[in-house]
Amino acid sequence: MKAVIQRVSQASVEVEGKTVGSISQGLLVLLGISQQDTPQEVEKLAQKIVNLRIFSDAEGKMNRSLLESEGEVLLVSQFTLMADTRKGNRPSFAAAAAPPLALPLYEAMQRRLSELLQKDVPTGVFGAMMQVRLCNEGPVTIILDTEK
Repeated sequence: MKAVIQRVSQASVEVEGKTVGSISQGLLVLLGISQQDTPQEVEKLAQKIVNLRIFSDAEGKMNRSLLESEGEVLLVSQFTLMADTRKGNRPSFAAAAAPPLALPLYEAMQRRLSELLQKDVPTGVFGAMMQVRLCNEGPVTIILDTEK
């Protein structure tokens, strides 16, 4: 499981011109799910996301977690994070989980983040063509990979 985490002052996702999810201060999480991923990766990654100390403290140092800053999460599925570009110029997405495996894990991630944060976690629409807008603060962008 891979996640691209972006610290934002605002983020939103649209499908067919309609906003389906939006947040103010917090994290935009782009989530890629591989064929080998299990609920254990969901738990590991969810804990890392909410506890990652990338928000500023009173002295301006990145020392606070999402939990401590009371920020929000916008979760968006992105199978292209599983791209293999080692051979040729066309990415292979063979490692990406098919929807019957990926969708339940994506939904489990949303539920677990909601439980940990004790608030709703808006999402994009799984499998849809989406437009994501964000204002990256910092900019701060972190890549998390449960395989590493």
